[in-house]
Amino acid sequence: MADPSVPRGGVSRRNMLLGGAVGAASLATLPLFSTPSREQDPLSCVAADVSDTDRKLVISNWPEYIDEDGKKYKSTLTRFQNRYDVEVNYVPDVNDNIEFFSKVVNQLGACEPTGRDMFVLTDWMAARMIQMGWIQKFDKANVPNLDKNLISSLQGVGWDPKREYSAPWQTGFSGIAYNKSLVGEVRTMDELLTRPDLKGRVTMLTEMRDTMGLLLLSEGADPANFTDAQWNAALDKLSKARADGQIRAFTGNEYINDLANGNIAACVAWSGDVAAAGDENLVFLPPDEGMMVWSDNMIIPNLATHQRNAERWIDFYYEPKMAALLAAYVWYVCPVEGAREEMEKIDPSLVDNPLIFPTEEFLASTHGFMALEEYQIREYEGAFSDVTGV
Repeated sequence: MADPSVPRGGVSRRNMLLGGAVGAASLATLPLFSTPSREQDPLSCVAADVSDTDRKLVISNWPEYIDEDGKKYKSTLTRFQNRYDVEVNYVPDVNDNIEFFSKVVNQLGACEPTGRDMFVLTDWMAARMIQMGWIQKFDKANVPNLDKNLISSLQGVGWDPKREYSAPWQTGFSGIAYNKSLVGEVRTMDELLTRPDLKGRVTMLTEMRDTMGLLLLSEGADPANFTDAQWNAALDKLSKARADGQIRAFTGNEYINDLANGNIAACVAWSGDVAAAGDENLVFLPPDEGMMVWSDNMIIPNLATHQRNAERWIDFYYEPKMAALLAAYVWYVCPVEGAREEMEKIDPSLVDNPLIFPTEEFLASTHGFMALEEYQIREYEGAFSDVTGV
């Protein structure tokens, strides 16, 4: 039986009403990474670490992506503060990867402080920041639990093969969700984009890699290795569905509320949002053609003044018990080996939940998105914005 002192996840990092999408005009003018002059040498863009004398830590993360204190429950953040006597300024200001990037790009590109000690960003954005030399390498002696307990499926990523700069916070899936009180099961992207009973009752995500990744899969293409012709075919399918009135809107965080309230009947969705919504009518499923998978990663920016405290935070959350407490609240894939056994003590009903502890068979249906060069980011994001209008 679940421990009643542990709050059940009712929200997650992607289901707040924030409206944080970046419009086409701002995307067109946004200097994504661009000129070589923005590149930095992280070894020469370092601040003195005052962690031991100034017991503070400033973190930028996605909204509602951490457990909270309750009447009988002490949150992991509170436990961390008590253990290390560190005051954490936890700021939920990452509403969208590109939007957050616009907040810090000028400082990072000029080797100036961002006022933060940690960001939590999705794979592709974390990778680009690391490639630009904007992120500090971990002192591995301070994060032994990361190397010891990181699950094997998240080890050896091409953009940070030794996990020297990044530590996964949570991992999730992008697939299809529908409200079973309104419509029957929706199993494919083609159904989502063409079924008459869904016309005008569908939303897609403003995150290009999620929506277009699923559409590439529906075209029989590999999102991790696709051609321009395959991209154009997938984009044409999206454009036609919008012109036909099938798609109500392209949204960010608000879709889960629209789905629960009956404003839409089906959508492209993130796994944790649906699982944690607490509504038995909402169903998340992998499309027959497969799902997209992504991770959000803890990274330490150049000129962070509390790097040691940031590394304490990482090591703390890679303890299996702390990881399990967090996972029980946010309902995303837990990146920590041993957390499943700890979950037995916290909430046994979640131990076999594939959205938190996926099996190898479940993971076999997942796909990542291809790493893009700078010119491809501009081209693909721009073309996607032309279709979505956001």
